[in-house]
Amino acid sequence: MQTAADAEDAATLLAAVPAGRRVALVDPRFVGHVHALRLGLTDPRFAAATVPGALTAQPEARGALLRALRRTTAAVGAGAPVVAPDTDPAPDDRTVPGRIAVTLEAEGTAVKRPELGSLTATVPTDAGARATAESARDEVDDEAVRLRSAVKAHDGFFTTFAISPYSRYIARWCARRGLTPNQVTTASLITALVAAGAAATGTRGGYVAAGILLLVSFVLDCTDGQLARYSLQYSTMGAWLDATFDRAKEYAYYAGLAIGAVRGGDDVWVLALGAMVLQACRHVVDFSFNEANHDAVANTSPTAALSDKLDSVGWTVWARRMIVLPIGERWAMIAVLTALTTPRIVFYALLIGCALAACYTTAGRLLRSLTRRASRTDRAARALADLADSGPLAQGVAAVAPGLRGAFTAPAVALLGTLVMIGGALFLPYGSWLTVAAAAVYVVLSGLAVARPLKGALDWLVPPFFRAAEYVTILVLAARSDSPHAVPAAFGLVSAVAYHHYDTVYRIRGGTGAPPQWLVRTIGGHEGRTALVAVLAAVLTHAAGFTTALTALAVAVALVVLVESIRFWVSSSAPAVHDEGELA
Repeated sequence: MQTAADAEDAATLLAAVPAGRRVALVDPRFVGHVHALRLGLTDPRFAAATVPGALTAQPEARGALLRALRRTTAAVGAGAPVVAPDTDPAPDDRTVPGRIAVTLEAEGTAVKRPELGSLTATVPTDAGARATAESARDEVDDEAVRLRSAVKAHDGFFTTFAISPYSRYIARWCARRGLTPNQVTTASLITALVAAGAAATGTRGGYVAAGILLLVSFVLDCTDGQLARYSLQYSTMGAWLDATFDRAKEYAYYAGLAIGAVRGGDDVWVLALGAMVLQACRHVVDFSFNEANHDAVANTSPTAALSDKLDSVGWTVWARRMIVLPIGERWAMIAVLTALTTPRIVFYALLIGCALAACYTTAGRLLRSLTRRASRTDRAARALADLADSGPLAQGVAAVAPGLRGAFTAPAVALLGTLVMIGGALFLPYGSWLTVAAAAVYVVLSGLAVARPLKGALDWLVPPFFRAAEYVTILVLAARSDSPHAVPAAFGLVSAVAYHHYDTVYRIRGGTGAPPQWLVRTIGGHEGRTALVAVLAAVLTHAAGFTTALTALAVAVALVVLVESIRFWVSSSAPAVHDEGELA
């Protein structure tokens, strides 16, 4: 830290700092909490940020900062102190840092102004104001505020009242010992995998240990985000790990339960895969609806207005958060039932609970969409097209087919294709080439559904319909086959494909767009994979070859998707994605 004699000296000192470092400019009269400065000056997610009396710039904003400082120097005089005259009507802009922040924003550089709440950050201009500021600062416990703000603002009932009251202190303990959020995230994954291994033993002791370890894993899962917020250790890698590990932990645990059940003489692989399919489809409904309304300028839906009114009543907020069975409630239910009952009961409870939650949330979103009076943007339509995951077959149909008109045409056609595909897999004789014909119809209808931009009120339903068609078809054909271990192989295939779809979602959320088209073409798109599985079922009817084929397909998809995903998320172009308000 260096002290500048005047504005010109400050510019000279800042210019001498190595180009790759963050710099900060703080008014010498600043009075406030240390955490206020921490929020304003150390958050790595923003190129520039400010609190009253202080301003910071990351390397990418250093040039703009220096230009703004030199203009401020010219305005107030080269020999003026690093405090501008108290003439600006906006109190936060009376200092040089405040003036520079305004200049940066005027010239197109975004400047983050974090919410300080009860924290003090001010630049007093006389002794009386300084005494008042110091008194306000001393009345508020900086550390208590920091601990409270480490907890996610909108969490589920179980997480808020059963985990966060103590996990925040674990987060502080980790911060004081130099542990990083990524290390805690990795510990959570390892703990969940050990829990899955314990469940796979198929013994009562193993189930009890699995339930306890799953809860420990969830505590660590909460702790990593709280540690990131407590110590402001946000990172692109951490965002990716947090986004993907939750799904990996849950689905690995499903597999562990299924293995344990088989060891106990009860084959529940179909239920395990069904639970994963239902949970993944629930997520894509959430993702698709949110992306369709991502850039809505106003919420004109009466249903949304009713929802806001319900949120104003305390008990309804928690009831509604519990109804959707978020990750905290879901994992608590899984852990308790694992320890006390059997894997079959665990999966029955999951299927019933998630089905009811899906009906509740989807019904609400349908009502919002039908009563909303805003049109879809090009950005929303592009996101929905990316989430659809159409491969070369559907894209070929869309290229030659005329776009179908009508407000609800796209979701109706997608639903028809989904019903044809799932119906063929369920009711036609297993191994029949009629199922392949149904897949061909599905390919054509999939292409027709995306032939026009997805800007209709219910077009956000198209990606969920496609996910249901693909996942359920794989599940049904594997379950109906006589090939041994086909369902576990199908579990692996759906896991690999679902990872690709989650990866797509988080890339879109980060503003970098969907995975490259070569990746989608290489793994066939949803319609190509679905048709391929139907062909494999017809060709490999009475042999273990169907299991081998599903396993090989799962491995191939996983390798391609994982290599490209890891390449992207460790690159400099990867975004930082944080689910601050989502219940997962």
